[in-house]
Amino acid sequence: MNITDEMASTHLGKKSSICDKYDKSLLVAIPRVDNRIYYGINEDNLPFVGFDIWDAYEVSFLTTNNVPINRVLKIKYPCTSPFIVESKSLKLYLNSFNMTPLRETIKESVECFCEMVKKDLSELLNTDVEIVLHDSLTSNKCNMFVDYENLNKYVDLDSIKCEVFNEAPHLLEVIDVPCEAKLTFDCLRSNCRVTHQPDFGDLFIYIKANKSVTYESLFKYLVSFRKEYHFHEECVEMIYKRLFDILHPEILMVAALYTRRGGIDICPIRALKYEYLDNELIDINKFTKRTIKQ
Repeated sequence: MNITDEMASTHLGKKSSICDKYDKSLLVAIPRVDNRIYYGINEDNLPFVGFDIWDAYEVSFLTTNNVPINRVLKIKYPCTSPFIVESKSLKLYLNSFNMTPLRETIKESVECFCEMVKKDLSELLNTDVEIVLHDSLTSNKCNMFVDYENLNKYVDLDSIKCEVFNEAPHLLEVIDVPCEAKLTFDCLRSNCRVTHQPDFGDLFIYIKANKSVTYESLFKYLVSFRKEYHFHEECVEMIYKRLFDILHPEILMVAALYTRRGGIDICPIRALKYEYLDNELIDINKFTKRTIKQ
């Protein structure tokens, strides 16, 4: 087991006792550099910009009168941070607020919670973390990736044969035909690198280049992740890097909206330039619109 997997397994795959008192020591940071080195991504000259967007649906804490406050927490931090937060540690950390009285009023308690979480995560990840609490009365829902077409419509699903189930860039067939396409792939599956439990998500790709990959080869390549064992952020960066290397695109954006697990979903997004990021997704003040799997 390498150091990354060892750190990630602090809580993953283990029985967790209930913590009824706020405890920031539950948080675990995972370095990004391990997987980036393996896939030739230079930390000092990243081929992308972007953010990791997290939605935590089971956030709850108390006022000093023991009145419960339930919210949805949206978290955003840049892909330049040296660390990501391990998802189960975040769940346990947030759960430690469940029986923790904060302030006398709801407004004061919400402000206190936000200050504590922002401080704890920013210190853990060594970056500026943005957070917003959303509720059913005030949430401003965003509308993301509205003009993307499903990759499946360009592939004969009854005749195509998918035989490779580990990430295989050799499957990508490049043709000398200019392309500009916005595609979604709703069959993404990979696996947690520690617990080996499956992770499902919807993938979004925006690409403009003087060359293109055939839709059938792109479909087979994305299917090849089914037996890969990686964190969500790593999968998005791997797909981005493969397309970046073979197409030298003018525009490239790759994002994934993963199915929530343990009340939390992770939505990484990477792009060649900030202007190609989906503004709706990265707007911390907007509640992320769900896909059918989320």
